[in-house]
Amino acid sequence: MFDSLYPLARSGLFCLDAEVAHHASLAALRLAEKSGLLGLVSPEGEFNSPVEVMGLKFPNRVGLAAGLDKEGNAIDALGHLGFGCIEIGTITPRPQAGNPKPRLFRLLHHEAIINRMGFNNPGIDAGVENVRSSKSFTGIVGFNIGKNKDTPNEHAADDYLACLRKAYPVADYVAVNLSSPNTPGLRDLQGAETSARLLDILKKEQEKLAAEHGRDVPLLFKVAPDLDESHIRDLSRVFLDGGLDGLIATNTTLDRDSVSGHPRAAEAGGLSGRPVFDKSTATLRQFASDLGHRIPIIGVGGISSIEDARQKILAGAVLVQIYTSFIYQGPKLVRELAKGL
Repeated sequence: MFDSLYPLARSGLFCLDAEVAHHASLAALRLAEKSGLLGLVSPEGEFNSPVEVMGLKFPNRVGLAAGLDKEGNAIDALGHLGFGCIEIGTITPRPQAGNPKPRLFRLLHHEAIINRMGFNNPGIDAGVENVRSSKSFTGIVGFNIGKNKDTPNEHAADDYLACLRKAYPVADYVAVNLSSPNTPGLRDLQGAETSARLLDILKKEQEKLAAEHGRDVPLLFKVAPDLDESHIRDLSRVFLDGGLDGLIATNTTLDRDSVSGHPRAAEAGGLSGRPVFDKSTATLRQFASDLGHRIPIIGVGGISSIEDARQKILAGAVLVQIYTSFIYQGPKLVRELAKGL
């Protein structure tokens, strides 16, 4: 049903401002879920093929990347569309409005998006409450956490610690976002020495929280595709030495070479969608090689088909996530990936 309706719905949504369409889509999904419609036409678990990663049982290999459900208030609805994992956020300790609008742009010909949202979110307390309120989704829920814009980098660890502590009781895993290009200075935290210090602080807190709550919640870092080979090599050593549980490769890119002719190409922000696939996959491949496949990697960036997803797996990913292609292709792609992988 959704496969046939989505092209029509997309035509209408794409007539709207991109951010308005985003909120309208999530509101419609929540309404359909609460009315029972989603459960009738798309029962959760229909395309499950469980896989165990980081000690967690994922219903299938396909996840929703962070950025779409920033608040965690559409988990049950999105679960009915076939996702085995939903990563909410990015969430910060305190609520923040994000960057000035407009801040989200479609590049239709390229099936791409440029965003400079700036971690707009209701804060970690609201995110935790929303996750507690979800009822039907039986898959994996990840928390993607970040620092507030006005928190200086020298105090960034305090923000990540605050989010980790509050998310820990309800999260299946926690992903530390060091790689969004839309918070000034955030990517500086990807420096090898800085990352090593942050990882050490968070791992020590993770150990305390595990003892306190009697459960292990894996800690992941999310990295950018705009890293050179030596930087990837240095970070790989940091991650291995520091005991990182998992890696998400990658975030959006600042590179515009693949969309240079588009009138929106000069917009500030991170580029996602088809154009980032090659760059993201190359970064994933080198991390997998440098890590010796000892740390599981979630592959994200430009996946628009089952063949793309398989290329991520061949490059070294054990799970995949999508976002932009879901906007362009709808629920059909989720089910195709879940069945095909």
